[in-house]
Amino acid sequence: MNLEYVLPSEIEKRSFEIIESELEAPIPDNIKPIVIRAIHTTADFDYAKNLYFSENAVDTALEVLGNGAVIVTDTNMAKAGINKAALARHGCDCMCFMADEDIAETAKREGTTRAAASVDKAAKLGKPVIYAVGNAPTALVRLCEHIEKGDFVPELIIGAPVGFVNVVQSKEMLISSGVPCIVAKGRKGGSNVAAAICNALLYMLDNKKGFKK
Repeated sequence: MNLEYVLPSEIEKRSFEIIESELEAPIPDNIKPIVIRAIHTTADFDYAKNLYFSENAVDTALEVLGNGAVIVTDTNMAKAGINKAALARHGCDCMCFMADEDIAETAKREGTTRAAASVDKAAKLGKPVIYAVGNAPTALVRLCEHIEKGDFVPELIIGAPVGFVNVVQSKEMLISSGVPCIVAKGRKGGSNVAAAICNALLYMLDNKKGFKK
């Protein structure tokens, strides 16, 4: 077997070239960096078909990130996967409340999940929020409840929980909410996918502003 020799610094670039060469159909330029990074993260070409983008979702995300938004994630794994240097370049921050003591106490007291309690905590930030969900459909459900009440409406929601219980339904609820969103439709997703989408958006903003990652 002949191995392809690729310099370490060129591996990501070469991977993206392979992905583009194997795509079954062209991807629109405005969403291509996001779709390709999701495929790169998972080696799953289904993301070329199952990523849903609401109207102007990408433009909205870039504007909000450019003004120093807070990204809130539903797992510390997703938070760890988001590029901190890119966040800093644009004056953004990333938070995850899942391991906070008050979240555990609130979830136990109210008989809900920590993911839902975290959404309630994020609602009190008083800042523009991009909410990235890669694990818990209950986070999406609680977000939709807040949206319906009008007391907390994130600038963008990334809906990529993975699994079987209420995963598909929660994503469809999000799409129906009318809030700007990027959604991995169906059962697939994960913290890595949520982080990959966030990173793709940050790198797109880098390119727009002439930064090098």
